[in-house]
This record gives sequence, C-alpha cells and structure tokens, in this order.
Amino acid sequence: MLQPAPGPRQVRVPLSRERVLLGAVAVADAGGISGLTIRSLAQELGVKPMAVYHYVANKSEILDGIVDVVFAEIDLPPRDGNWQNEIRQGAASARAALRRHPWALGLLESRETPGPATLRHHDTMIGTLRAAGFSVEMTAHAYAVIDSYVYGFALQEATLPFDGPEAVTDVAEPIMGGFEPDQYPHLTEMATDFIIQPGYDFGNEFEIGLNLILDALTSSLPATDGGDQPAGAKNRSSRTRTPPR
Repeated sequence: MLQPAPGPRQVRVPLSRERVLLGAVAVADAGGISGLTIRSLAQELGVKPMAVYHYVANKSEILDGIVDVVFAEIDLPPRDGNWQNEIRQGAASARAALRRHPWALGLLESRETPGPATLRHHDTMIGTLRAAGFSVEMTAHAYAVIDSYVYGFALQEATLPFDGPEAVTDVAEPIMGGFEPDQYPHLTEMATDFIIQPGYDFGNEFEIGLNLILDALTSSLPATDGGDQPAGAKNRSSRTRTPPR
C-alpha cells in the first residue's frame, strides 16, 4: 500500500538571546508592555517558559534588552559637517521607531543597564553637538531639549484621537458642533481656517518645531573668528521647510 509522501519538513529556528528579545518586541507591539510576561513570550516563541530563562534572567533583563533593540533601529546619521541635518535625521529616525513601538515611550530613558546600541546612540548625538561647537554644558542642555521634544511629540501622536490627516475632520467637526463659534473664538478660528482644511497633517508639525529648536540652539554657539555670526548659522539654509515668521 502506498504511503502518502511526507510534507515539507519545518526547520525549527534555534532559540537564542536575540530571538528571545525579538519575540519580546513582537509581544509588546501586539499588546503593550503589560501584556509582556514570561508566559506570553514563551507562547510567542513556541517554547516552554523555563526555556526562556536560559537566555534572560528575568523580566527586567528583557526590558533592558528590548529597549536596546529599539535604539538599534534608530539610524545614526553620518557626519556630513552639517550638525543641524545630522540632528534632524536622528530625531526623525527616533520618531519613526517610536511610532512602530509606542510602548517604548515610557521605557527608553528609564533603564539603569543600557545596552551597546543605546550607548552608541547617545554618544553619536552628543558627538554631533560637540563637533558643532557647543560646550559640554550646552550640549547637555541641547540634548535634553531635543530628546524631550522628540519623545513628547511621539507621545502626542500616539495618543491623538485620530490617525492620519483623513480622520482629522471626522474628529474635529463633532467637537466643534458641541459649542457656539463665539464661545471659543480662537479655537474655532484655528480649527476652521487651518486644521480641517485639505492638506493638514499634524505630523508636519514635527519638522517645524524641530527647526525652531535647532535655530534657537544655533544662537547659543560661539561666534566664529570671522565675524559675529554664530558657528553653524549657515546650516539654517538647509531646512526643507521654513517655519512661519
């Protein structure tokens, strides 16, 4: 009697620390940090919970590891001599990573055991500011401001009640319908004349705000030997979009 031909043999991917951490990221992406447990991670990996402990000691080590995974996704811009462009590229890449992994918003700066990707990211961004001519103290101030802006904007994007420019009007118009225009005249003006107009995209505010910060930081650079213009001021002309004056 003929036996049915065996089906294709599935190759089992060996468990490793990298696979455990990527699995943890997948669990967090699907259900947030609250849904990440050793049991849910083991289920994602298709193994018994005890197998996970061969690669990580506890959940705290998992959190350290997945934070480093997210930092590894943030591009380190090449040094091109234009510090504003370098910071802008790094900030845009960080925002994109946080949009992919919104659960990371409350974790990126909270860990006490940073991994190599985390340290490399911080060192590169600090190096960019130092190479631009900022003092050590001013570099610390600038980095704090830039980080706060990127994380704050990403948090606001993640919690907005609409997703994408197409949904703005659907959310804004019912809110405006709940009060008379003269009750909140400035809010009404902004909403009707700008926010619900075709082409509005809240995401565009990111670049405008970042440009304002970078311009303000430029004014704190020491003047060049050839005049009163701060070093790096020429970088303003490289912006792709100029904030309204």
